[in-house]
Amino acid sequence: MKRAIVIVLDSVGIGAAKDAFVYGDVGADTLRHIYKSVPGFRLPHLEELGLGYLLDLHFDNPTGSFGIMEEHAKGKDSVSGHWEMMGLAVNKPFPTYPNGFPPEVIDAFEKRFNTKVLGNRPESGTTIIAELGEEHMRTGYPIVYTSADSVFQIAAHTDIIPLNKLYEMCDISRREILQGDNLVGRVIARPFIGTPGHFVRTEDRQDYAAKPTGPTTLVEVGKAGLDVIGVGKTYDLFAGEGFTQHFHTGNNEEGIQKTIELLRANNWEGLLFTNLVDFDMLFGHRRNVAGYAVALERFDEAVPELLRSMKHDDILMITADHGCDPTFTAHTDHTREYVPILVYSPSLNGGTYLGVRETFADLGATVSEYLGIPSVAGSSFLGDMT
Repeated sequence: MKRAIVIVLDSVGIGAAKDAFVYGDVGADTLRHIYKSVPGFRLPHLEELGLGYLLDLHFDNPTGSFGIMEEHAKGKDSVSGHWEMMGLAVNKPFPTYPNGFPPEVIDAFEKRFNTKVLGNRPESGTTIIAELGEEHMRTGYPIVYTSADSVFQIAAHTDIIPLNKLYEMCDISRREILQGDNLVGRVIARPFIGTPGHFVRTEDRQDYAAKPTGPTTLVEVGKAGLDVIGVGKTYDLFAGEGFTQHFHTGNNEEGIQKTIELLRANNWEGLLFTNLVDFDMLFGHRRNVAGYAVALERFDEAVPELLRSMKHDDILMITADHGCDPTFTAHTDHTREYVPILVYSPSLNGGTYLGVRETFADLGATVSEYLGIPSVAGSSFLGDMT
């Protein structure tokens, strides 16, 4: 039995990509800026796997192999990042809406659900519910907003629009309205609770991604009769395509514990694909450096247990899908960055520098080679470690 485990630390970038200027992200560097901003901050277990070398901190005899990856796709979104990891690069970026959604989208939404909308502008989610939450509760109108990313977000108080109704609105919007020229990367349900001045988003967020537009490593793993298990939002980012099981999680801690539980199980073989979203959602976008640092430290503390839970023939890859530098002041959106790749297997030697990979698809190619299935795209780095 061979098993590949991919853990995506959502938004944990490692320096501005060479085309960061196109995105207004010159100078972004999520990891290094956290190290510089938080006195005494260290990630000893990740550093031992090879992160120390990537950050010029060094660590004698690293136990893992390590490198950085560059996104080939045009964008800096979770969908494009995860798709490319699994062999599907987005050559035409998903549309964004710096001036809000056009009339054909809003009119169709209002007609379909017999309601008006509030908002319709790019905004921070916490800001827009603070500003419009009371009016939403008074009128019953959903709050529709976007960001610098290709997202259509619907925020609603759970006492006004119940969770199942909010999910239905997102699902219908995804399937019936946001298609063609308005095929956004994701429709996102953003439920919240509380009272005016004290609104809080819940952990019941749900993403409705566009369906993959081509073949992916996930599908190829399934074709080989192997398991494809999603933890966190990975299932949502592929609209479920290719997965045989999935487990939604409310936060990083749940995602880490579910991953460890699955590692200890003996009833599957294939690919386990985990996303830990708190780094991005709770701390990156909110420019909360201290919170981001604590979340990274908590993941680092879990690394020894993750490694102990692995079987001899398992391979673990820890990476990210984009950046979201919490010290960056030009905006509060994702940052176009390189991402780290840390690889460990009890059956492989550590200490190999994997270089700068020109596409995230090299990760999927490595998964494919390890599991003995056809590769969709990219160049495997497995041979560099053996």
